[in-house]
Amino acid sequence: MIGAGLLGTSIGMAASKAGLTVWLSDTSHEHVRTASGLGAGSALPKDAVPQLVVVAVPPDHIAATVIAALETGAMVTDVGSVKELPLLEVSDQVDESALARYVGSHPMAGSERSGPLAASAAMFDGRPWAITPHVHSSVEAVELVEELAALCGAQTVRLSPVEHDRAVARTSHVPHLLAVLTAGLLADGAPEQLSLSGQGVRDVTRVAAGDPDLYGQIIRGNRVAVTELLVDARGELDAMIRAIKSSDTEALGDILTRGVAGTQAIPGKHGGPPLETGAVFVAVPDNPGELSRLFADVGQIGVNIEDLRIDHDPGRAVGLVELTVEASAAEGLRTSLEAREWTTHR
Repeated sequence: MIGAGLLGTSIGMAASKAGLTVWLSDTSHEHVRTASGLGAGSALPKDAVPQLVVVAVPPDHIAATVIAALETGAMVTDVGSVKELPLLEVSDQVDESALARYVGSHPMAGSERSGPLAASAAMFDGRPWAITPHVHSSVEAVELVEELAALCGAQTVRLSPVEHDRAVARTSHVPHLLAVLTAGLLADGAPEQLSLSGQGVRDVTRVAAGDPDLYGQIIRGNRVAVTELLVDARGELDAMIRAIKSSDTEALGDILTRGVAGTQAIPGKHGGPPLETGAVFVAVPDNPGELSRLFADVGQIGVNIEDLRIDHDPGRAVGLVELTVEASAAEGLRTSLEAREWTTHR
């Protein structure tokens, strides 16, 4: 494992838990020490002969690190967010026999936090992991990387490097940039305005807290696909401005409806169709153990929680927990929780 940051440490933890021997390498000895302490593996010995090298370094350093890793004779994958550019850079420097041992991949999991202390062995459970073979990738290399992803608990998806970059531009990179623009508007807000911030604005802007240097490298690496979508978004924004400025109710309604359709197009759990859900709002006292008591009660009632979020009331020592459950179970859950003396809201 070259790179003991968030992804590298998380993969190391998951692979070690699955019984693999993992060796760690990083320019930061502190990262290696921390990752080792978390159970991600041990420091790379000088005589190591790896079967697979996983490159988990910042985007600007992927190609050079992959080229060096191929010199070991091992199979090599990288877990960067951009696939076409590193492949082109590697292809320019190595022959086809070495290139056959390289296949890119990208686990679609992570956090706005960085470093090994943010890592988790469960980070990839049920998450998509893109495998992006190229025309020279050997069958053995592709299957080995897919096996690693499966051992980490992920669901593998095969895409070409070009298809991958277009997909993540739409589902990750451009949404990140739009979140950045929204968060940037908050930076100029007066304190009395920002005091009205609720969970909605936190949801929209959460990813904007990511490392600017890292995300700058990612965006530059995928600039073609990102630019195309940003041009589309600019056209939509111009249309929205015209509709609002002219009080064009129909045009604004069409834009808002298209947004609803977009949220409904996102696949549900495990890649299946979106589940029709309902929300149950529960007032939870801000005391130790209250959340665990709520979850225990929901478990005893027998309802599966599809998602949740917590909105803290700044004026009271209470939080409002929104439990997202299957629509048909919402009313029964609400009634059962009230019978257990929970305060619910519609």
